[in-house]
Amino acid sequence: ATLDRISGGRVLLNVVTGADPADLAGDGNKLGHDERYAQTDEFLTIWRRILSGEPADFEGKYLSAHGIDISFPPVQQPYPPLWFGGSSEAGIEVAAKHTDVYLSWGEPVEQVKEKFDRVRARAAAQGRKIRFGLRINLIVRETEEEAWAAADRLISRVTDDVIAEAQHQFTKVSESVGQKRISALHQGRRDKLVIAPNLWAGLGLVRGGAGTALVGSAESVAARIREYQEIGVETVIASAYPHLEEAFNVAELLFPRLGLQGELPLKERGWDLEFGRGRGAGVRVAAS
Repeated sequence: ATLDRISGGRVLLNVVTGADPADLAGDGNKLGHDERYAQTDEFLTIWRRILSGEPADFEGKYLSAHGIDISFPPVQQPYPPLWFGGSSEAGIEVAAKHTDVYLSWGEPVEQVKEKFDRVRARAAAQGRKIRFGLRINLIVRETEEEAWAAADRLISRVTDDVIAEAQHQFTKVSESVGQKRISALHQGRRDKLVIAPNLWAGLGLVRGGAGTALVGSAESVAARIREYQEIGVETVIASAYPHLEEAFNVAELLFPRLGLQGELPLKERGWDLEFGRGRGAGVRVAAS
């Protein structure tokens, strides 16, 4: 609530239940996969009541709350929006019951649609409507060839041993169903990384979580984003490597194709920009 007030109502909260039993045990949480989601259900029940100014009296299996209120309510009512991603049945149940926006990693469109349909049906059974978002990486260039070359460079120095160890963690250690779904798309193989038109799973060889990327020209990537939009995606949370340089590529090449109108170019706002694109290059911005 304090963050929401300080920021003038700009806070969004992403709820993460956890996936690695060893990491969770280090924090004192030794519950199993489905039990963790049951605990999350109780936590969000209490949290939503408190932030909404409702009586928070609750006695659950894992958590309890009695006589709790909040002195300074959040700006956003009834509370800052809750975002959530979980592909297991237990995760989908929590999402449908509590959250405002359900996130999916970048799987092929038909797989994302099937998951969205399940979440939407569960939410409807709770008398709720839910919005949808996509968490994915972007590699956008002026041509297809340039984009795919950039993708290949990202994993060109990754060894087979590093891939094997990462995949062991993702498929054998992690309890995340979403992570297992991503790993199943490429099976840890370099020759199976293009899993749908312009959808590349190369990052997922070694990166946990959002391990897929839309790769291609601005026209192609925009077309793929529109396909996700057609199945219900309203928000894209994007990332890339290196972050700053790719943010400029996306803004300059992709945004116009999506009809996004940003602020005036830097020069028109009184700024001079020197943008390095070589290896190890950075950005220097100075007021003029």
